[in-house]
Amino acid sequence: MFTDLVFYTFSLILVLAAVGVITSRNPVHAALLLVLAFFTAAGIWVLLKAEFLAFALVLVYVGAVMVLFLFVVMMLDVNIDKLRESFWKNSWLGMLVGVAMLMEMAFLVMSPAFSGSAPANAASSQPGYSNIKELGRLIYTEYAFPFELAALILLVAIVAAIALTLRGRKDAKVQDPASQVRVKSADRLRIVKMPSESTRAVDAKAEEPKP
Repeated sequence: MFTDLVFYTFSLILVLAAVGVITSRNPVHAALLLVLAFFTAAGIWVLLKAEFLAFALVLVYVGAVMVLFLFVVMMLDVNIDKLRESFWKNSWLGMLVGVAMLMEMAFLVMSPAFSGSAPANAASSQPGYSNIKELGRLIYTEYAFPFELAALILLVAIVAAIALTLRGRKDAKVQDPASQVRVKSADRLRIVKMPSESTRAVDAKAEEPKP
């Protein structure tokens, strides 16, 4: 009973925070509401005995992505009115996607294969059972190929993002390792023969006109 009460409380907070993210006019408030939504989603993961996913959600999204997004929003001068000009123009597309998602969720809930409780797992009741260990075993054994494929897709996305955002500057000073390897001593050092100070003083005294 207490677990159900906590679940419905977290679910209500999650839905209200998600609605506040898309309805808030201030981007900073929207980012903070999104952080609240991530925290409540992590609490629901803990209730479902998926501790690793809850920790990953808090550390990756709340601790890294949302903090970076919040700093960017606070440092940049974002024109909110200009961003909201095309909001209602594309609202029909968002409503269509939302209706499709609701239909999919209703189909899953009303399906006979769906049950309100988690499937029984004999291994989870053992004393030395670890959710993280079991997740790692499944990733690197049964789902090794999809895991490597996802890593490859993320690598391609990172390289594409760097290539799209990289801008070269003409006045930037860069090093050329190939030129540095091919360099010779004559290219960097030049010996100039100059007379010493004493010799130059004697020559200057000799050139002085005699009275």
